[in-house]
Amino acid sequence: MNLSKREFLQVLSAATVAGMGLARWGEADAQQAGQALYDLPPLGTGAGFVSFLHMTDCHAQLKPIYFREPSVNLGIGSMQGQLPHLVGEHLLKRAGIAPGTPLAHAYTFLDFEAAARRYGKVGGFSHLATLVKRMKASRPGALLLDGGDTWQGSATSLWTNAQDMVDACKALTVDVMTGHWEFTYGMKRVQEIVGKDFKGQVDFVAQNIKTADFGDPVFEPYVMREMNGVKVAIVGQAFPYTPIANPRYMVADWEFGIQDANMQKVVDEARGKGAQLVVVISHNGMDVDLKMASRVRGIDAIFGGHTHDGVPVAVPVDNAGGRTLVTNAGSNGKFLGVMDFEVKGGKVANFRYRLLPVFSNLLPPDPAMEALITRIRAPYETRLAERLAVTDGLLFRRGNFNGSWDQLVCDALMEVQGAEIAFSPGFRWGTSLLPGDVITRELMMDQVAITYPYATVTEMSGAMIKTVLEDVADNLFNPDPYYQQGGDMVRVGGLEYTITPGAAMGSRISEMRLAGRPIEAGRTYKVAGWAPVAEEAARAGNKPVWEVVETWLKSRPGGRVAPRTVNAPRIVGVQGNPGIA
Repeated sequence: MNLSKREFLQVLSAATVAGMGLARWGEADAQQAGQALYDLPPLGTGAGFVSFLHMTDCHAQLKPIYFREPSVNLGIGSMQGQLPHLVGEHLLKRAGIAPGTPLAHAYTFLDFEAAARRYGKVGGFSHLATLVKRMKASRPGALLLDGGDTWQGSATSLWTNAQDMVDACKALTVDVMTGHWEFTYGMKRVQEIVGKDFKGQVDFVAQNIKTADFGDPVFEPYVMREMNGVKVAIVGQAFPYTPIANPRYMVADWEFGIQDANMQKVVDEARGKGAQLVVVISHNGMDVDLKMASRVRGIDAIFGGHTHDGVPVAVPVDNAGGRTLVTNAGSNGKFLGVMDFEVKGGKVANFRYRLLPVFSNLLPPDPAMEALITRIRAPYETRLAERLAVTDGLLFRRGNFNGSWDQLVCDALMEVQGAEIAFSPGFRWGTSLLPGDVITRELMMDQVAITYPYATVTEMSGAMIKTVLEDVADNLFNPDPYYQQGGDMVRVGGLEYTITPGAAMGSRISEMRLAGRPIEAGRTYKVAGWAPVAEEAARAGNKPVWEVVETWLKSRPGGRVAPRTVNAPRIVGVQGNPGIA
């Protein structure tokens, strides 16, 4: 990409506001924009200085992509107006980032289509590898932490049983990781990777996964490393609600949970063994991390994931033992978090945190990683590249309610299967497409590539439909983060409804209508869906959802998909909430 002089100056301005020292690049030409943006000297070097790099929720995206940030990320109750529940201009103001700049595009949905065409795609492991190498070279001994949701989200990750991502993460020099969607490959496959592929290179940690019979640790709860004379403990916190949000049968022998008491025990044990710095690599979701930080003593920082929040600042949380910094590093390979610490007398004396957007046009691809990705993809390129249709509208999946990609999936489920209503899970992963983009099989699979992909049709009463919506709403909007079990609101097709996020459990959903008529509690409706967590669905002969969506795409008149009318609910009681645009 050749930035104009004006755009190059925007890079400098935005990066300077974000705290990056770029004064010496003030007279540089546009070709040096990338070097300027990523010129991030360490807080210090030598004894006492420790650095961590953090990526999370890449969802198996090896190639650069477009990815739109949410326009709705509601905070309810005490969480209203707090990070991560700020969108658009509200987030920019909180982070001190100028509107209309590359960083504004990275962190928000604002002017997405025009900004995406201007600044290009984000992420890509070969570009991320270049940035990781730069940061590790300037910070000897730095560790790369992976927050999980790494092995799932693409066709090649599904077709290779995660081997593509395992090989790519080793080449990326990941040092420590935890997990969530990794577990949907099944216990045997996860343990095979951890015990063989990762052995001696990547530590997989999770203090909150125990055997269901005797309560023994399944993985190491933490690892100890010495970094520039500082003894450091890295504790793992896997997604606590895996057996609820995903099929229980895939992790039948394991128990999960938040497990604050055990976390405190692990932190105390690490401190007792001489750890001067304790950090947690977490897949809780940021609200849960913020609450955990207030309850558990002795954690210096939590590197969080799961909720895909690209939060450009570290949030300090006070607790009985001092203060914990909470971060979250976005998703899809779009960001790399960089945290520098200075440790004196066994305590943190200073820190600096930056969340760097990975603009693939500003970072040259790493040749070794690019060659690996080419080899990984070679057997599948023909299948990946098959043209299914062209989209005339923006397709995205992100936010508390329906996105246009979700709407497309719902429309396909209803039309192909002859249903009145469709439910699609509130997944946050899935790449974005700009108007005019070709929908290839690869890009379709980015939305649906899971190991329990079955499309279903179910007879449901109006009362059951309301119960489903109420349960999901409580998982999302419960005022206690520890009762939020992951995901966004279930996406709907055909059905219209009103939601009051701040209402009590069981009272959030009202005014449900189908084709303008009220939903009747006692009437039965034909409801299409996919990704059932029950094991029986795998044995019922149901088609994988990608076959349904592909059939629908190939049947579009002229091979074009008209812009989707997003079936979003009417939202009540959120006036003035900075989590909604």
